Amino acid sequence: MSLVQPKSITKSIEMQKRARARIPGGTQLLSKRPEMFAPGQWPGYYSKAKGAEVWDLDDNKYIDMSISGIGANILGFADTDVDEAAHKCIEHGTSSSLNCPEEIELADLMCEIHDWADMVRYARSGGESMAIAVRIARAHTGKDKIAFCGYHGWHDWYLAANLSTDEALNAHLLPGLKPAGVPQNLVGSVIPFRYNQYGDIEKIVKDHGHELAAIVMEPIRSENPSPGYLQRIRELANDSGAVLIFDEITSGFRLNSGGAHLLFAVNPDLAIFAKAVSNGYSMGVILGREHVMQSAQNTFISSTSWTERLGPVTALATIRKHRRLDVSSHLIKIGKQIQNGWEVAAENANLGIHVSGIPPLSHFSFNDDDDLSMMTLYTQFMLEKGFLASGRFYATYAQKDHHVKSFLAAVKEVFMGISTARKNNKIMDLLKGPVAHQGFRRLA
Repeated sequence: MSLVQPKSITKSIEMQKRARARIPGGTQLLSKRPEMFAPGQWPGYYSKAKGAEVWDLDDNKYIDMSISGIGANILGFADTDVDEAAHKCIEHGTSSSLNCPEEIELADLMCEIHDWADMVRYARSGGESMAIAVRIARAHTGKDKIAFCGYHGWHDWYLAANLSTDEALNAHLLPGLKPAGVPQNLVGSVIPFRYNQYGDIEKIVKDHGHELAAIVMEPIRSENPSPGYLQRIRELANDSGAVLIFDEITSGFRLNSGGAHLLFAVNPDLAIFAKAVSNGYSMGVILGREHVMQSAQNTFISSTSWTERLGPVTALATIRKHRRLDVSSHLIKIGKQIQNGWEVAAENANLGIHVSGIPPLSHFSFNDDDDLSMMTLYTQFMLEKGFLASGRFYATYAQKDHHVKSFLAAVKEVFMGISTARKNNKIMDLLKGPVAHQGFRRLA
């Protein structure tokens, strides 16, 4: 297998050491920890990024065919049109003692796209947007309990699921999340259910329907909803009086120009958007029906940072470009190419893999007890070929056919190398650092 050795990442490794001394856990986002990819090899820090390309602190250039800003940079890094809108915003002032009109323009646009909705509130991140939605649901219903499916952030309302058992959230994206610091009196306030397992949520509603403030879920993530599944959940919410909340932070703007729920003709009471809605700039949208949204006035939800101008301005620029260029079609197309390419390369190399996820949010894993070591070696080999790569591929508009072609050619070689190493029991011998972490792990 031919490898193109990158330059030294000395500066990047030194920055990681400095970070661990000053920042608990080393990073602000668990999913961006270098230890989650290839410890001691993943550069971790960037000096600049444009399109699908990223330069690290040692001026090594990579093609990002991995997490693409954890799905936030849906148009690509430093998109010209979005950044131009941001620059104009900065020139005219990003905040003042008055409110920006763009927040009304964005509200009109979001309600035009989602004609079931009437009103919005804003935040500047997905997690806090979800916390606001849950607060509104509880204020609206006067009830406390939340039934949920999927991953919804770090706030107390969600992490309380692990107060009674450390394993309640293990099936919801991130295993091993500790609820230290979450008040013990929140035990039993949130109840998990499995996606596409209608009996789970049906039982929750039967047992707790009179206490249920909301049913919170992602309408789609790794698999399509079974026929009638979302419709039946909508009916359960209606019957119990619970607010139906669709978390579109990850799924939104991947399969269409709006919420993925529009494809299934099931409308929630509230829908939450962040990440892709503003191409990496900080923005969160809580979108909903008037009679539910008005309950925000019965509680206290307010923040100075939610009034700055960059969020709405960049969201408007992102959504308009997304609609104009039919970005979702491109994301679906290249996502399918990547999924097929992984499968073909694995078959040729006699490797067993499992491919999952909607095409714009693709995942693969090795069907092997040594999956984590093999994935770390995969990332290591791909770095040596000039790619940021992992078991995840989040599609962007900036990733073009030539990126996909060169990436899959590299995957073909790398899978062959891993297959040979596995056959000769050399996986650990070839690793140049520790095996990647899985889920949450405390860093020393």
